[in-house]
Amino acid sequence: MSQDILNPTASPTMASSNTNENTWFVVFISCIATIGGFLFGFDSGVINGTVDGLQTAFNSNSVGTGFNVASMLLGCAIGAFFAGTLADVYGRRALLIVSAVLFIISAWGSGIADSSLEFILYRVIGGLAVGAASVMAPAYISEVAPAKYRGMLTTIQQVAIIFGLFMAFVSNYLIADVAGSSVSPLWLDFEAWRWMFWIELAPATLFMFALLFIPESPRYLVAKGKIDAAQNVLSRLYGKDVAKDKAAEIDQSLAQDHHSPKLSDLIDKVSGKVRPIVWVGIGLAVFQQLVGINVVFYYGAVLWQAVGFSESDALLINVIGGGVSIAACFITMALIDKIGRKPLLIIGSIGMTLTLAAMVFAFANSATDASGNLVLGSLGTLALIAANAYVFFFNISWGPVMWVMLGEMFPNQIRGSGLAIAGLAQWLANFAITICFPIMLASIGLAGAYSFYALCALISVFFVIKLVHETKGIELEKMQG
Repeated sequence: MSQDILNPTASPTMASSNTNENTWFVVFISCIATIGGFLFGFDSGVINGTVDGLQTAFNSNSVGTGFNVASMLLGCAIGAFFAGTLADVYGRRALLIVSAVLFIISAWGSGIADSSLEFILYRVIGGLAVGAASVMAPAYISEVAPAKYRGMLTTIQQVAIIFGLFMAFVSNYLIADVAGSSVSPLWLDFEAWRWMFWIELAPATLFMFALLFIPESPRYLVAKGKIDAAQNVLSRLYGKDVAKDKAAEIDQSLAQDHHSPKLSDLIDKVSGKVRPIVWVGIGLAVFQQLVGINVVFYYGAVLWQAVGFSESDALLINVIGGGVSIAACFITMALIDKIGRKPLLIIGSIGMTLTLAAMVFAFANSATDASGNLVLGSLGTLALIAANAYVFFFNISWGPVMWVMLGEMFPNQIRGSGLAIAGLAQWLANFAITICFPIMLASIGLAGAYSFYALCALISVFFVIKLVHETKGIELEKMQG
């Protein structure tokens, strides 16, 4: 399988375009695409400060619980799948615009909802937006950015996600502080928790209008037979001297029997089996969730309290955690186009294996008080350091690099379909981990649950070494499936 995953041949046309390359324009349109990542993070984090208000408004203890979180994740899975497939029909830019509209609808609707069912409906719409943005932003960036710094630009997506999450926490805190609590009336006599959702309208609207000023992906335009339009975009990106040759190179990379990509292209015509690169993409997507990153975030508050931090320290701890994550992503941005994607994945997997093992040791040797709360004692410091080190290793590797690779590893013919399947797998794995954690906690305990995540991290080391192939510096037209 290894010989047909990638062809590391460099592109002569792109090598000659360095002097005419419009770097600032490439960076500009890439940053606009990453606003989708910011909204991804903001929409995921805003719910944390609104649970009390939702329970009071709807007289229900179910809103904001695991089912509602999981239902949004199913929306993400559906959004990722259909965005990937529909992007081959309507375009990458068009699907990003659709995701922006869905973010606006979700933000407005979540704030005006008068019942749990109505609220869940709008949150699922938000999930569709998050799923679409999660696959389309890295795909768009990979298709407009030159290979030499494609990884760095795509990594900005992860920074944007973390920054969006952080800004949701800050926004919730400031709104609740001004109002007195999340259930207290604020502006126009609406409760503060409603304004927490409505704040998202500002970046979502900015995203929608900014997308009107970026071009469509030239790879998509060639696939649809719009060669002149593709050459115009390529001229703006890389200069007129190489636009025609590059368009021809993209055209040649598409299937000879049909240009229009479709889901059935994922099946190899000779063997009749799913292409190996698709399984690699699914593996990358699933392992990102099997290492337990979301559970570590969800259980973080217990760790802080077990070590003795007061509730008032929570915001500062979140700031520090966010700072660690963003710092890790900047390290990735500096290294990903120099040392490559595969070494970062291996380093991250090894680091996560060791830090998760340290957390398992702390949990296995801890006690519980009369109320059932975790008592780590002297092992609390070890658990906290290990947890933050784990987040660091995740964010220098699997956090950003998985999305970078999914956006660039598939050949032009199957990029949309490959992303659809991999994105669906990623969000379904996220859903499964979220649902299964309480069951694992009740059956095998916290140490047992984290042992499973540590084992998955260890297996991911061998998965990367054996099956994942480097994409650093390789033109998208040279990717083989």
